[in-house]
Amino acid sequence: MSTNTSNVTSKPLSAAAPWWMWVTLSVVVVGIDQWTKGLILDAFLWGGGHDVTDFFNLIRVHNTGVAFSFMASNEGWQRWFFSALGVLASAMMVWLLRSNATEKLFSFALAMIMGGAIGNVIDRLRLGYVVDFLDFHWQAWHFPAFNAADSAITLGALCLIVDELIKIAKKKARP
Repeated sequence: MSTNTSNVTSKPLSAAAPWWMWVTLSVVVVGIDQWTKGLILDAFLWGGGHDVTDFFNLIRVHNTGVAFSFMASNEGWQRWFFSALGVLASAMMVWLLRSNATEKLFSFALAMIMGGAIGNVIDRLRLGYVVDFLDFHWQAWHFPAFNAADSAITLGALCLIVDELIKIAKKKARP
């Protein structure tokens, strides 16, 4: 008795997570971001904080602008514009994750960026500002305060750069 398996389509086992696992990672990032911001909102009044070390403070600040409070002094249109931009970018990233789920570093980067973007969009829509609380400084110089979402976005951006450099190096290495 012979078994014909020619009609059976088998997919090779891959170590890559399916696209929805990357989306799940984004949801975890959003959860961590919102949880940490909630802790800060409960613990400190606006402008209040706590010195942790001689170079790091926890401080509650409200950012109505974008990165580094850029455009914070505008009339308020930026709240809706950057919320819409974050939602549109996240939709595009889901599409990219569905198309590129086997590319681990690329997908990890997108998941981190998307999670951070959604975390900040939630703040903008719910509060009208983004809660920032991580304050690194050296003597009187302070790096602009940021949050877990910003950290995820930064990590994701760095991973995108590394991913592209790896792809370029592989391309150059081909005969």
